[in-house]
Amino acid sequence: MADTPDAAVRSYIDAFNRGDADGMAGRFAADGSILDGMAPHVWRGPSATSDWYRDVLTEGEHLGAGEYHVTIGDPSHDNVTGDSAYFVAPAGMTFKFKGQQMTQTGATFTFALKREVGDWKIAADIWNLDK
Repeated sequence: MADTPDAAVRSYIDAFNRGDADGMAGRFAADGSILDGMAPHVWRGPSATSDWYRDVLTEGEHLGAGEYHVTIGDPSHDNVTGDSAYFVAPAGMTFKFKGQQMTQTGATFTFALKREVGDWKIAADIWNLDK
């Protein structure tokens, strides 16, 4: 259970970094959505996280990328209004690309969250890269 939006977001990212698709799904609202630069660009509904994660791994394998690890900094927005929240933080990612360690900086990770039975769930997320 995540009692703050920040805790829900960090739990979601921790699950991603562990390769734990079920853990990611546990932080996500059943009607949630993911918007990403990778095709098909939008994933929705109860299987959004598992479908997106599967597509990330498939795309990574095709390109020779893997071993992803996401970090976020202190949020620039962490606004709560009733049972809704908006969370934005600078983000980065390390990964291997064709055997070489790579670092991606200059990203922003944005989340909309909603409180369901006292637990914060991610309703939507988008990774923005400033390049």
